[in-house]
Amino acid sequence: MSAERVISLGCRLNHAESERIAALVERECDLVVVNSCSVTREAVRHTRQAIRRARKANPQARLLVTGCAAETDREGLANMAEVDGFVANGAKLDARSWNVPEPPVALRQQGTRAFIGVQNGCDHACTFCSIPQGRGASRSDSIADVLRAVDARLAEGAKEVVLTGVDLTSWGHDLPGEPGLGTLVAAILREFPQLPRLRLSSVDGIEIDEALFNLIATEPRVMPHLHLSLQHGSDLILKRMKRRHSRTQAIDLVARLKQQRPEIVIGADLIAGFPTEADVHHADNLSIIAECGIVHGHVFPYSPREGTPAARMPQIEPATIKRRAAELRSAVRQTRDIWLETLVGAEYEVLAEKDGSGYTPHFARVALPEGTVPGQLVTIRPTRIIEGMLA
Repeated sequence: MSAERVISLGCRLNHAESERIAALVERECDLVVVNSCSVTREAVRHTRQAIRRARKANPQARLLVTGCAAETDREGLANMAEVDGFVANGAKLDARSWNVPEPPVALRQQGTRAFIGVQNGCDHACTFCSIPQGRGASRSDSIADVLRAVDARLAEGAKEVVLTGVDLTSWGHDLPGEPGLGTLVAAILREFPQLPRLRLSSVDGIEIDEALFNLIATEPRVMPHLHLSLQHGSDLILKRMKRRHSRTQAIDLVARLKQQRPEIVIGADLIAGFPTEADVHHADNLSIIAECGIVHGHVFPYSPREGTPAARMPQIEPATIKRRAAELRSAVRQTRDIWLETLVGAEYEVLAEKDGSGYTPHFARVALPEGTVPGQLVTIRPTRIIEGMLA
C-alpha cells in the first residue's frame, strides 16, 4: 500500500495514528483513508480538499474518513459524493474497524523521527476548541504499552522519539496512582539507555509536574525544546478562553527553565483575533513573544467552531484577525532570526530528514551536505543562514 493511501492532516498525534492505520490496512489495496482534522474551519476546508484530491487520484477505491472532522463535521462530509463511509475517531486504531487482523505491533514509520501517541482526548473545556467533541475524554496509554511502542521504533532504527497527545501533560491522570508525565519520560529513558533523543510535542505548562520539569531542565537526552500550548498573552483573553494558566505563570515557567538550562528554546501556539480581543490584548499577545523568547511559533487566526462558547461571543472583523496574525508571525520571525544568528559557528548533532535538511536538538533546521543518509545523526557546524535555515 502506498503512503498516499493514508492521508494525514492536523496534529502530530494524527500523524502518529496514521502510521498505525497504514500498518493495519497495508494489504487493503482498494482502500483510501483520510485521517482528518477539525481544529479550525480552515482545517476542515483542507480536509475537504484532501478528500477530493484522494478521490481524483483513486477513482475506484473505497474512501473512508476518520479523525476529528469525521466526528465534528460528519453531516457536511457525508454530503460529499467522494466519501464512501466513516470510521469513528475513537475506533480508528482498532483492527476490527478495518476488518483486518491485528498485528502484534503496528509498524509503519514514514519519517526519521518516531512519533508515538501516548494520550488521547481532553477533559478541559477551552471555549474555542471542538477537539473534545472529536476525541472524547482524556485517556492514557499504559507505561508498558508505550515502552513496547518505543522498542518497536528503536528496532526500526529511530534515533529520536517524539511523545504526542491531544493534552500530553495530562498523561497518567486516569491511571492508578495518577502518575505525571515525568514518570513516563523517566521510564523511557531508564528502559532505553541507547535512545539518543527524546522530544515532547505541545505541552500545557500549568500541568508540568516536578519530575518532568527536572528532566526537561537537566536531562541531556530530553531535547532542549519546549512547545507550549500558550494560546494568548493577555490574562483577560486567557480567562475568556478558559485556559488554566496566567501570563505571569507562563513567563515564570520559561524563566525557571532557562535559568537551569540556558540553551532551551521555546515554541508556542498563539491565537490571533479571539472574540472580544481589543488592541491592548493584542499588544499583550505580541509582547509575550519577546518575554518568553518564542522562536518556534504556531500562529492560528481565530475561526469560530460551531457549538463552542467562543462562537457565541462578539467576533472580531476577519481583516483585523488576518492583520494581527501577520503581526504575530512577524514578531516570532524577528525573535527567531536573532536566535539563529547565535547558532552560527558552533557544532550541533543534527538528525537528518529525507528532504536534505535536519534538526538540531533545539529544533533549528539545518541544510545538510548532499548524500547525508536520512535518519542518521551527524555533526554539523553551520557557517551562515539561508532563508531562515542554517547552512
